[in-house]
Amino acid sequence: MTHTTTISRRGGTFVPVAGLTIFAIASGYLMSLIPLITNEFKLSQDLVSWLASSYYCGLLLGSLLIEPIVARIGHRIAFIGFVALLALTVITMPLLPSQQVWLFARFIAGIAVAGIFVVIESWLLIGDKKERAKRLGFYMTSLYGGTTLGQFGISTVGTSGFEPFIAILALLCCAMLPPLLFKQGQPALSHPQSMSLGQISQLRKPALIGCLVSGILMGSIYGLMPLSLQQSGISNDKISLLMAAIILGGMLIQPVISWLSTRVSKSLLMAMASLVGVFAMGIIHFDNSFNIMLAMLALLGMSAFALYPIAITLACDDLDSSFIVAATQVMLFSYSLGSATGPLVADKFMKTEDGLTAFFFVIYLATAIYMLIASAKRKPEVLAS
Repeated sequence: MTHTTTISRRGGTFVPVAGLTIFAIASGYLMSLIPLITNEFKLSQDLVSWLASSYYCGLLLGSLLIEPIVARIGHRIAFIGFVALLALTVITMPLLPSQQVWLFARFIAGIAVAGIFVVIESWLLIGDKKERAKRLGFYMTSLYGGTTLGQFGISTVGTSGFEPFIAILALLCCAMLPPLLFKQGQPALSHPQSMSLGQISQLRKPALIGCLVSGILMGSIYGLMPLSLQQSGISNDKISLLMAAIILGGMLIQPVISWLSTRVSKSLLMAMASLVGVFAMGIIHFDNSFNIMLAMLALLGMSAFALYPIAITLACDDLDSSFIVAATQVMLFSYSLGSATGPLVADKFMKTEDGLTAFFFVIYLATAIYMLIASAKRKPEVLAS
């Protein structure tokens, strides 16, 4: 009995985190590969932006569809199913290299990835409230660490022929192994419930806003930051270092966020994270030398990557476990909405002198003000309780 309990507890975090890490390596490689390999398959370079839009549309739609699937078949089988669906889109692309097929494949991939995110996040959030921040710290570190490792596929495997797709397919197959081998780790869902529009409206507004802003920031960082740096006259070698600094900053802050989440009001914590972003963008405005940018972009990563785990733990703080899957689905929808619209608004700022720096400054400042007001409003309730 003790041995079974140990395996169950181990599987409770090991299975989702291990599966996510391998998936993130494959996904990171695939996301970087697609813009570089369209010419190889005689597809127009103009297709790249449409492929990204198709993917985000799938992510948005998927965030609305996942909850009943997880409720019916459970987290473990759902994770295997969504990874398998993503693997199917990877096989299809090199075998049928046409514009319509690739657009449809990326749309389906977006739905599959939405499923993977909802499954993993709800898997880690169901259970002991005190462990949630710590588990989401593992989640964010695994996700972004794996995505970073995936970039090395460009130099090691390459960007031509069928080999990259075979490597990605092999990684996705490996991602399915943890839930296949550890069957006891998935959370027990007793009577999982959907959320009505009324219940969704009762979710904490700072949590919804935090996920939305996180999507805006992350979509703009991944989608436009390399181009913005290139337009500033920075060489490709230095751009890769600056992008690595953003991701590394985001990874390093996770243990700090996990520790602070149980000690500080989460609205206040999101305000503090946003103020770090305001400070970093303000410094870059006055001094954009390479070393200063390296340090400030690391702070940008810390602030941007901190918002989502704080927001999602805030949303689930007082929820019964039967609503966790539905809540994570709503939070992912909010994040996806931000990641789809953020780059469109940020693109307008790209034409100004300060570019993305000004955009991030405005977003962070507005978020910090909102979160400070939300935190001040909530304080009397906390003291009363």
